[in-house]
Amino acid sequence: MSRRRPAGSSRPRHARATIRRRERRRWDERGSTSVEMAILLPALLITFWLGAQAALYYHARNVALAAATEGARAAAVEGGRTSDGVAAAASFVADAGGDRVVEGLDVGGDRTADRVVITVRGSSVTLVPGWSPTFEVQAVARTERLTAAAP
Repeated sequence: MSRRRPAGSSRPRHARATIRRRERRRWDERGSTSVEMAILLPALLITFWLGAQAALYYHARNVALAAATEGARAAAVEGGRTSDGVAAAASFVADAGGDRVVEGLDVGGDRTADRVVITVRGSSVTLVPGWSPTFEVQAVARTERLTAAAP
């Protein structure tokens, strides 16, 4: 015996029921994309914001390290003084952007007979009000000195 389908129906009954269930499920999930975006978008924005803050900190710290190195070189020359190194480091930071890169700049130094230490302290520009990530970097250089040649 053969089964006959009702006129106007090209699918079996169980297939039509499956399609209706899928359509009902789609109806039940309306608006789920909006909810997903409301949850994911703030997390994504915070991730980008933290990445930008990390980049600002890294850049400020690298500028401070380069300034300390430049100051150590300036103070390490024959006849150089600690004040020359401090001035060179402060000038380097000013040329690199000043307060727009390193806020609260504090440059110090120490020179002994055989080495120079220049220390740069400061904080990076921040995107978070009330929070200022600070850093301290040092550069050490050997002082130049002339010695008498052995006869």
